Amino acid sequence: MFNLRPDMIDYLDTLNEPQREGVLTTDGPCMLIAGAGSGKTRVLTYRIAYLIQQKNVDPFSIMALTFTNKAAKEMRERIEKVVGHDARNLWMGTFHSVFSRILRAEAHHLGYPHDFTIYDSDDSKSLIRNIVKEMGLDDTVYKPNTVYSRISAAKNRLISWEDYLRNAELMGDDAANLRPEIGKIYKTYAMRCFKSGAMDFDDLLFNTDKLFKEHLEVLNKYQHRIEYVLVDEFQDTNLCQYFIIRKLSSVKENVCVVGDDAQSIYAFRGADITNILNFERDYPDLKVIKLEQNYRSTQNIVQAANSVIKRNRAQLPKNVWTANEEGNLIELIKAVSDNEEGRLVATSIFQEKMQHQMKFSDFAILYRTNSQSRAIEEALRRMNIKYKVVGGLSFYQRKEIKDLLAYLRFTMNQQDEASFRRIINLPKRGIGDSTVDKIVVAANDHGTSIWEILQNATPFVGGRAAGPIDDFVAMIKRFSLETQRKDAYDAAFEIAKGSGLLRELYEDKTVEGLSRYENVQELLNAIKEYVDDPERQDKTLGSFLQEVSLVTGQDEDKDKDPDKVTLMTIHMAKGLEFKYVYMVGMEEDLFPSQMMISSRAELEEERRLFYVAITRAQKRLFLSYALTRYRFGRLKNCEPSRFLDDVDQSFIKVSTKFAGLESAPPSSQYAKNLVTGIKKTIASAPAAPKPTTYKAPADFTPSDTSALKEGMKVEHPKFGFGTVLQMDMSGADRKAKINFTEIGEKTLLLSFAKLRIIEN
Repeated sequence: MFNLRPDMIDYLDTLNEPQREGVLTTDGPCMLIAGAGSGKTRVLTYRIAYLIQQKNVDPFSIMALTFTNKAAKEMRERIEKVVGHDARNLWMGTFHSVFSRILRAEAHHLGYPHDFTIYDSDDSKSLIRNIVKEMGLDDTVYKPNTVYSRISAAKNRLISWEDYLRNAELMGDDAANLRPEIGKIYKTYAMRCFKSGAMDFDDLLFNTDKLFKEHLEVLNKYQHRIEYVLVDEFQDTNLCQYFIIRKLSSVKENVCVVGDDAQSIYAFRGADITNILNFERDYPDLKVIKLEQNYRSTQNIVQAANSVIKRNRAQLPKNVWTANEEGNLIELIKAVSDNEEGRLVATSIFQEKMQHQMKFSDFAILYRTNSQSRAIEEALRRMNIKYKVVGGLSFYQRKEIKDLLAYLRFTMNQQDEASFRRIINLPKRGIGDSTVDKIVVAANDHGTSIWEILQNATPFVGGRAAGPIDDFVAMIKRFSLETQRKDAYDAAFEIAKGSGLLRELYEDKTVEGLSRYENVQELLNAIKEYVDDPERQDKTLGSFLQEVSLVTGQDEDKDKDPDKVTLMTIHMAKGLEFKYVYMVGMEEDLFPSQMMISSRAELEEERRLFYVAITRAQKRLFLSYALTRYRFGRLKNCEPSRFLDDVDQSFIKVSTKFAGLESAPPSSQYAKNLVTGIKKTIASAPAAPKPTTYKAPADFTPSDTSALKEGMKVEHPKFGFGTVLQMDMSGADRKAKINFTEIGEKTLLLSFAKLRIIEN
């Protein structure tokens, strides 16, 4: 049927039948539904090579769109190995890079210069900040991040500022969120960008669509110049990107999209899964080819992933399979607390590494939110396991964490210049850098401390800045009194709240803002856990800061050793693979996220995210959850994630490795030394509570614990029967130390714990 050159036949011989069909079916609309690990990049590469080598298509007539520069670079290099330097003539790159080329040539049609400036997100937010100030609006309400995200979302949905101001629903939403002027800011922002001859990242797509819509002669030129359009990761396209693709390919309809609806996880960035689900509706003659053979994972992992994703209603039917080995069952790790979860995961990684002679770089730990990394990082450090955090900073290096720690440190030590410089205008209180410099110079000139100058700042900084400085000094003095009267948690919470940091983060409803708020809450959780530890005698803020300084000091390690465990969110892990994957925090309200279960569409995206996590694993997959976890400063009883029930139970086994190491002897002296060290680490660590399998009777009803006393017998729905050893009435919450028959001693908050009194 096809007359192929011998060298091309060699490449095609490496493909399975659906992959070959995906390469050779070049004309007309085509959709490759590519299951996880099915080799879609190879198919795309050979498809382009085939067009150039066998069909003599000019590379200048082929457009290949990707979502990352890295993906485009790798694909171009692969094609170049097959067809030579002709690959350099392809229209290949990200949507933004490819369409910026077209705009450079055609921008005059829209009134822009051909050398227009491209604003990055920082440039855009800076301009928005200036506009908010000029309009006399409150910058704590109209935060640049929030306004920028709103404008970006509108552009991705092809909503101009004119349409925005005419849209009653959008304007109503803004009014309900107490930001009724966003439409006017959008108008001013768009006009200022145009006047400056500048486009932001979203404009590169928005204006391309506008160019093609308003100047049909330009569209016609590119419709005939570009004969073949190929789109990778099609499930991640937004409405604007899809409209551009349709316009470009509408004449010849040689459009090939590659994607997997089961891996559509970027709705928060504007991705629209209906683009891939409804593609056939827009192209009735569409050829659909399914790449269903998985080359990455074991049979158990692939079948487990299938059992999960089949629960979604909105999906394209496919049956992913593999010819790989059956492999191990998925291992389920149950922990009593999030700290013990970290310890068990770290211990398991060490065991697997030693027993199977693996490298640490073969292991990845995935989590739903960045804030979860804190307990995991600390467990890995305690066991001297090197790790790297991908796509973000190590927990204690994140800006919002450093900000709050700086407040805590300056409260305890008013001589700390570094902390002072960090917090003096955070949140903004009208104290600029020049004022700060005057204070530091005055302290140096008079041989005294910054704090002494601050308490009498008027002679050194002038009257205008004196007011905000006096307010700052009064605030720090108030915080200092709190640290003398309260434990570390209550004092830290008061500082986080009183400083305005918590409020500023809480009011930023962008994805990044929510993540930062969760991170600060996780730091407060860590302090609460520190205070609630019955083994600690000193529960003051100073004591906590002394301990945490040792942790943050280790974060400064600049070791470039590549052999490290990888930590990242599931979103960051998409497209990657690891021999061993640990998915932690498999709990309700954490995964699926409590913020993503208000509709079926949101729940199904969370399930797709779980599917992505499962399919990152090649050889082994571990799922873990904790029975208790600190959330917002309270110890919360956790329920296993509903997603665990989605996994066919025949592919899961419950782990029995709760402490210690396997008895198998190490195979080398080096391994023996490591085992000896890790045993000492585990032996010196606080003993973890024993897991319990207790199940309360159906008629279990909690009692009123207001009269609970030492010596009383109680029953807990998860921990079983126990005796009250001690009551703690200090602080805002009443606590009880209880010795449970099955798991030993636990300290519970009575305002939260469910206890039935069975004997007075």
